[in-house]
Amino acid sequence: MWVMVLFDLPVVEKHERKAATKFRNFLLDEGFEMAQFSVYVRYTSGKEAVAALIKRIDSALPLHGKVDILQFTDKQYENIVSFHGKSRQPDRKNPEQFALF
Repeated sequence: MWVMVLFDLPVVEKHERKAATKFRNFLLDEGFEMAQFSVYVRYTSGKEAVAALIKRIDSALPLHGKVDILQFTDKQYENIVSFHGKSRQPDRKNPEQFALF
């Protein structure tokens, strides 16, 4: 399962900028990668891991702003079409999974 966090946080006042930076750093510390400035993605092992992750995100939410969390399957992730300018980016690949014994 993939988790995508999209957010629009106020950054007018100094304390708002600090809260937005703290939230972005929290997402990075949780293993998210920045897809765009306010869009972060992370691969998880399944629905239980997604639920636990959503609880942790909920506890780190800033007081103001809008945060959306999307979850989707590997197949749906592979079907994302990305453009950078006018050129199409290569198809996305799922991360390699290792078996530990």
